[in-house]
Amino acid sequence: MPKPDTDPVRRPRLRTLVAMPADTWSEVFTPAARTRLATVADLLGLRAGGAGVLGSVPRLRGSFASVADELAAAEVLLTGWSCPRITAEVLDAAPKLRAIVHAAGTIKTFVDPVVFERGVEVSSAAAANAIPVAEFTVAAIVLAAKRAFRQRDWYRTSGTKRPLPGAPILGTLGTTVGVLGASRIGRQVIERLRHLDVDVLVSDPYLSRAEAAALGARWCELPELFAASEIVTVHAPLLPETRGLVTAELLAAMPDGGVLINTARGPVVDHAALERECVAGRLDAVLDVTDPEPLPPDSPMLRLPNVFITPHLAGAMGNESTRLGDAAVAELERLAAGQPLAHPITHADLGRIA
Repeated sequence: MPKPDTDPVRRPRLRTLVAMPADTWSEVFTPAARTRLATVADLLGLRAGGAGVLGSVPRLRGSFASVADELAAAEVLLTGWSCPRITAEVLDAAPKLRAIVHAAGTIKTFVDPVVFERGVEVSSAAAANAIPVAEFTVAAIVLAAKRAFRQRDWYRTSGTKRPLPGAPILGTLGTTVGVLGASRIGRQVIERLRHLDVDVLVSDPYLSRAEAAALGARWCELPELFAASEIVTVHAPLLPETRGLVTAELLAAMPDGGVLINTARGPVVDHAALERECVAGRLDAVLDVTDPEPLPPDSPMLRLPNVFITPHLAGAMGNESTRLGDAAVAELERLAAGQPLAHPITHADLGRIA
């Protein structure tokens, strides 16, 4: 007598068009991630390699015209950096499309709002991209509090291990850290700050006082946050209403010797005002983003001992990028199992996400 079939209900494999350049595919999806993909999806738009899906690369070349037949059959678009814009015309050519799963952060650069109007689900790996930015930020908080960047330059020239005369030495113990923006990254920063002996303030118009308390922070208005914080870290998205959000007045309210950290977007901060404060030596800054980006070669910010600038590297790079692919695969597995997306983006989110 044959044994009963105890396997779970088998669902049809999702016809999934890989809509990203070959270099993105290679960077973001490990062999293990590609193997997982192949178990839940029929992958379209790939040029076959010598080892099946492991050796395949996307055929996409600048526009969806290069994969028109596959687009017409696709139920899911698996997108990544440099994906062509998804417009009404693209949707017209993809009548079976159910979902867009983005193996990167922002979707605003390529997903037209019409996508939401047509009822297509959208997912982003922004939460995975937030991890390295939060790690970078907390490392910057610790190093900036110790004035490690000032001390490094002084040590190079002085040859003595004593602290730089006149420079404020804080350390993190008892320091107040202000978090501007309870975004995905801002929330992860607050979570990680629980491991330090710091007081955390947060300001975000979409966050309630109760929600802030649950995160482990105290909600306050922007003026109080800047006036009370030795260190302020910026995690607000760049939107029309947040351009220049960190004004000269807010910077002037920071305590002498305060530190501004920006891993969000340069134009959120009045860069000219920040430059004046840093040139005067009153504030320090750790900047992974600037305005403009990059700064001109003659910018004094590039040579100040109290300013540490990195070339927009806080987000996922190198091996960190594979988190994005893993997050996208997990979303496809949920879709294939008939489960809701874990990281959906809705039309209502567009007005407040980066």
